[in-house]
Parts: sequence; structure tokens; C-alpha cells
Amino acid sequence: MRIDKLLANSGFGSRKDVKKLLKSGAVLCNDAKIADPKAHVDPDSDQITVYGEPVQYREFIYLMMNKPKGYISATEDDRLKTVLDLLEPEDAHMKPFPVGRLDRDTEGLLVLTNDGQLAHDVLAPKKHVPKTYYAIIDGAVDEVDIERFKQGVTLDDGYVTKPGKLTIIKSGQQSEIELIITEGKFHQVKRMFESVGKKVLYLKRIAMGALVLDESLELGEYREMTEEELALLQTRS
Repeated sequence: MRIDKLLANSGFGSRKDVKKLLKSGAVLCNDAKIADPKAHVDPDSDQITVYGEPVQYREFIYLMMNKPKGYISATEDDRLKTVLDLLEPEDAHMKPFPVGRLDRDTEGLLVLTNDGQLAHDVLAPKKHVPKTYYAIIDGAVDEVDIERFKQGVTLDDGYVTKPGKLTIIKSGQQSEIELIITEGKFHQVKRMFESVGKKVLYLKRIAMGALVLDESLELGEYREMTEEELALLQTRS
């Protein structure tokens, strides 16, 4: 790959910044100065240093975030804050994007990556990757609702959802539930409950496939995913 791309992806600034760095003579490839931004290097076999420090190159980044309310799952917006605003500069420069979306007022598990193939594998409809949500519902959720969700409910636009697995944690004037769905229609969980005459008061995604949110992450916090977690994300439940 080109040395300017490698350095830019490794956090050494913009392509313009990298050109200045190369011109300064600070960059060595196998102990030889490299100044041409178009020069090709192999990050797997060549030893690249900047001011004597080895460059740790990585192509992809995989982050697990506990998304807070008030942020949208997008890479940019003219008016609203996005989840990328929560990232540190060294992570943001890798240009990750959200895998799927969570509504602005929904909390919980959000995966961010710059690996387009992984995102496709998780989001492709034919993959049927289940998403698990915890919610607080205004109204008593009962066995009738469980059966309706199991059959699929009709949304306000006439769309009939695929079956959802509804579990009652606590029933009452404010019920606590878990819901597993394999789709991601706009405001789907909220609309599913509206179809049975109930309202979602609080919504949090707690799992995608076999990947479960790290509850030690505070709202707005994130961390790099482990190899084991990446494998879980691609494992159907």
C-alpha cells in the first residue's frame, strides 16, 4: 500500500500532514529514508518507523459502544450529535461507522467498524441476525401479547413483521420485557407495541446475535472488541 495512506490510517494526520512528515525525513522504511508519498510498502513485512518509533498499522477497527440517548447512529449530521462525536481522535481517524442503527432516544449496544464486509454480514436480511432489546412498557404486557408477537404483528403502514420472541420480566402498570427480533424496520420495537395498544417508555439494545453488551461500559463509553466477541457477532443465535 502507499506510504501516505498507511501513515494517515495510523493516526499521523491528513494526507497533507503526512507529506510534510515524509519531506522532513522522519520516516524510515527498513532503515532507509522514504520521502515519496506514492511509494509502496508492505505493512506486514516492512519495518516502518517515524522518528525512530515503529508504526503500528491496522486496517480495521471494531468498537463496542454503550450508546446514550441524544445521539443518532450516523456518521454526520448538520443539526444533531452523532455517535462519532463520542470517539477519541485516534479512533475517529479510522473512519468507523455504525453497524445498523439505534434511534436517537434508544440506548445500548452499538458496534462501529470500518470493515464493510462485517457490516454486510451482520445487516444482510438473509442472515437473520437477532437483536435483543430490554424495554419498559406503559401498560401490562400479557400472554396475549406474547402470542401476537410470536405470529408477527401489523405495523401502522400495513407491514406484517416477522415473528418476535417476547419475554415478560415483570408485568404491571409499567411492564419490563425482553424482545428478540430479526428485522430492523424504522422504530420497529416502538411500532410493534403501538400495534397492540401499548407504548415504549424506555428502550435498550442488549445483544446482537450472540454478542452481548458489556454492562461495565457506562453510557457513552466504548472499547475495542476482542477476537472472541467478533466471532460471536457473526454467530447466529
